[in-house]
Amino acid sequence: MNNQQKKVMFVFGTRPEAIKMAPVILEMQKFGGELEPVIVLTGQHRQMLDQVMKVFGLKADYDLKIMAPNQTITSIITKSLEGLEKVVKKENPDMILVQGDTATVFAAGLIAYFHKIPLGHVEAGLRTFDKWQPFPEEMNRTLTTPLADLHFAPTKTSVQNLKREHVSAETIFLTGNTVIDALLDVSKREYKLKIKLNPKKKLVLVTTHRRESFGEPLQNTLKALVKLSEEFEAEIEIVLPVHQNPNVKGPIEKMLGGRPNIKLIPPQDYEPFVHLMKAAYIIISDSGGVQEEAPSLGIPVLVLREKTERPDAIKFGTVKLVGTDYNLIMKEARKLLTDKKAYDRMSKATNPYGDGQASPKIVQAIRYYFKLTKKKPKEFVVS
Repeated sequence: MNNQQKKVMFVFGTRPEAIKMAPVILEMQKFGGELEPVIVLTGQHRQMLDQVMKVFGLKADYDLKIMAPNQTITSIITKSLEGLEKVVKKENPDMILVQGDTATVFAAGLIAYFHKIPLGHVEAGLRTFDKWQPFPEEMNRTLTTPLADLHFAPTKTSVQNLKREHVSAETIFLTGNTVIDALLDVSKREYKLKIKLNPKKKLVLVTTHRRESFGEPLQNTLKALVKLSEEFEAEIEIVLPVHQNPNVKGPIEKMLGGRPNIKLIPPQDYEPFVHLMKAAYIIISDSGGVQEEAPSLGIPVLVLREKTERPDAIKFGTVKLVGTDYNLIMKEARKLLTDKKAYDRMSKATNPYGDGQASPKIVQAIRYYFKLTKKKPKEFVVS
């Protein structure tokens, strides 16, 4: 590293973080004389994380390998703190960059604070204003905000949330969401799905895995899927990648297994999942990332959550909240499957999460922060 070059440590541990950090790392690599990215994985998720790294051709400089069976939030944070402490002392980075709202993010934020290292937070400012929903993500991201020095907000709503919390406007950058950068890259690649789909039927893609859905909420969702599969048997094919958590896997296999137009498939790597989304007619999901990604592909999303930290998509009409209410899931799914005008309103709505240029904006802001460029990113700073 030369005297001017600044070392930026990327810390992440889950598949969604990897997807959203990859475009920023790749963009930063274009400025090798100025910025040196150092990739540190906590390994909060293991297999899913590794395959994303492979898709984007990235290799970790450090892997803390903290994942353990039945790990608790406490163990994730404590192991991350201990591992990151050693790496930070060795590397002495000029900045730590985190993304989103995982336990890894909060732990890395604390380490940055303890060592007085500037912290950049990608996807800052998301809020439900309910500390229990989603749990524990809402508090992870909320507590990271006062630790951060640069806040990369994906939408105007996120910007306003940060301002209400008295974050200095000069540290907030409206960038769009890097997930769109990643999605547009991968969706353009040639890829043949290994899953055999019925070309005569509309694909209804379903994902569900969140903690708050365990138990009765999940049962309600599955009952609605059974009913939809029966009511639209000749018209739709439901595909559900089954999360391996036994609280999810057990009920799904029991209630949906063996039904003629429901396919239960293993968890999908990022690239095939993107192409499954492209093939879908509608998506029913409790995923945060899907709420951002699917609108860029023109796919309506019914969100299996009571609250969302991504209200912009609701405002713009690209997604609808249905929670785990059997009647509401049925009502909105029926509407999309039978009412072309209602479908078109959602599928053609504007995606509020940007145009796929978030990563260049983030890297430009970091370059300006380190005085590596005199060009002030006025178009990104929210005044």
